[in-house]
Amino acid sequence: MTEKVLSNKKNGMAMMILWIVLYLVALLMTILGAAIVWPLFIIGVVWLCVGWIPFLGLKVLKPQEALVLTLFGKYVGTLKDAGFYYVNPFCQAVNPAAKTKLNQSGDVDDGSKKSVLQTQDIIKDIASKKVSLKIMTLNNNRQKINDCLGNPVEIGIAVMWRVTDTAKAVFNVDNYKEYLSLQCDSALRNIVRIYPYDVAENVDTTGDGIADEGSLRGSSEVVASRIRDEIQCKVKDAGLEILEARITYLAYAPEIAAVMLQRQQASAIIDARKMIVDGAVGMVEMALDRLNENGIVELDEERKAAMVSNLLVVLCGNHDAQPVVNSGSLY
Repeated sequence: MTEKVLSNKKNGMAMMILWIVLYLVALLMTILGAAIVWPLFIIGVVWLCVGWIPFLGLKVLKPQEALVLTLFGKYVGTLKDAGFYYVNPFCQAVNPAAKTKLNQSGDVDDGSKKSVLQTQDIIKDIASKKVSLKIMTLNNNRQKINDCLGNPVEIGIAVMWRVTDTAKAVFNVDNYKEYLSLQCDSALRNIVRIYPYDVAENVDTTGDGIADEGSLRGSSEVVASRIRDEIQCKVKDAGLEILEARITYLAYAPEIAAVMLQRQQASAIIDARKMIVDGAVGMVEMALDRLNENGIVELDEERKAAMVSNLLVVLCGNHDAQPVVNSGSLY
């Protein structure tokens, strides 16, 4: 399906004036014909009965709106530019996604007002069939997905998108909004399963056979870019363009969150202890070297061992050391 833009229909104002004039003429013919000529009366009455039909061909579009028109089931074209149009009054506007309400900008109904599609007013019904060409933000629901290590992760994304080909969006898929939401869920699952939540050993996230440090938490920009490309590949035939995808929420699932927190705390404690021990050993070495260089005191191996033990206890302990003064000899 190829989009055909109707750009030569911006004569709505002239046609509206013409039909109003004809309606007034028909009203005058009805009044005069009832008193003078009966044929004029019949013509006037007939026009008053059917003269409202041409007014159905008047279409008003605001910026970043489009109207996909069909005539007896055949696609005739799309109105895209803002303006006042006149088309065949029997043309129907088509938008199968008009009733779809997703959790996205410009498309959320809180239920406090009646939906446009729930009214019987013709003008409102026509307005509801318009296809928005604005940039929309789809905030998909959070999903629980297992990462490459099998850990359940909750993740949510926001996708910025817009309609670029109205014909494909309306006719190539049943409902382009639901189609987009489904493809976002599928692409998110496909990409998240490639990455671990945090950096892990022997994990290849790029597909080149070499282990790397990619992760959902540390490589969010790369993950979001891959999600965007995956979605764009799926919705190209639906006439949609994915501008950007961003991770809005990322956390371990509640059933393992506490365990993973303990694991992170243990890892942090080990790293901190390792740093403390490395620093303490360096300080002990520096103290022994300075004592030997300055010749302050001569220490044999046993006294060196005792000194090293005391310094490590003081430097590596969790609490402040309580000094004990030795007034005698070590022997």
